[in-house]
Amino acid sequence: MDINEDINKNRNLPDTTINTKSTFNISKSIDVPAYSEPDRYVPAIDPGYHFDEETTLAILAGFTHNRRVLIQGLHGTGKSTHIEQVAARLNWRCIRINLDSHVSRIDLIGKDAIVLQDGKQITTFKEGILPWAIQSPTALVFDEYDAGRPDVMFVIQRILEAEGKLTLLDQSKVISPHQNFRLFGTANTVGLGDTSGLYHGTQQINQGQMDRWNIVSALNYLPEKIEFKIIQSKIKKHKKGFLKDEDISNMVKLANLSRNGFKNGDLSTVMSPRTVITWAENSIIFEDIAYGFKTSFLNKCDETERGTLSEYFQRCFGSLLPDDWLNTISENIINND
Repeated sequence: MDINEDINKNRNLPDTTINTKSTFNISKSIDVPAYSEPDRYVPAIDPGYHFDEETTLAILAGFTHNRRVLIQGLHGTGKSTHIEQVAARLNWRCIRINLDSHVSRIDLIGKDAIVLQDGKQITTFKEGILPWAIQSPTALVFDEYDAGRPDVMFVIQRILEAEGKLTLLDQSKVISPHQNFRLFGTANTVGLGDTSGLYHGTQQINQGQMDRWNIVSALNYLPEKIEFKIIQSKIKKHKKGFLKDEDISNMVKLANLSRNGFKNGDLSTVMSPRTVITWAENSIIFEDIAYGFKTSFLNKCDETERGTLSEYFQRCFGSLLPDDWLNTISENIINND
């Protein structure tokens, strides 16, 4: 992305509308503003994407009414993709930033840099992604919002307000947001820290900042029938000849068993829809459903819980996993000696 492009050369205001019922296959029929043509910052459309109604309405409220929307949910539920796919159908610019621990205030705001001008080296201020986005009709998505550093979070806090202006202290400059700038966030927790042990690195979020999010929507795992259709559509490009529909259905059933096991405290790892897709793809590559399961999920799990997963596999596929896949590392070392 070239953030030095002429940001004042903005797109026009939304010049058309789309209907929510026909476009997103949800029950509510609302006409929402959209752009008739995409540009290079508009995400590509995934034609097989399934839209969760509650989450879709929350995101559309963000686009239509300039609400700050935070999507919370377990990993692999498609939080960020959901925002992108709504933006894709609105032809609305959408940029994602992952707030990992290496993203600093300077990365967002900008910094002084030495450039060549007329053959001479001069120091000039180069704006970061935030000044660029806020001055354009762009939907900015902060992924892993609950993992952001404190100095970064306080930069974001001001622009969370609908008319929030961005102050560049180094430049003695105040930036007003473009009227079609939109702000979204995704998080695994709701700002209270990680109580499950799944999401190391997440932080407790200042409640004054959480209060600035106008809409908080929870996106959970989908019903089995819908998840089955999604997996089915995703692996078409892999020529799913090896996998039957019954196999895919059993994969989804096993995934739900792992989720229930996690809720009940039997497992410390949960299988996301993303993992099920990976399992299906690996099964096609290796032409072996059990080995695909091993390489996609089993090897990621605590060794003491693999017996439970083997039982889940038997309930869904009619056979236990090989014993040597379930041994702990120490047992394997002893046996090899």
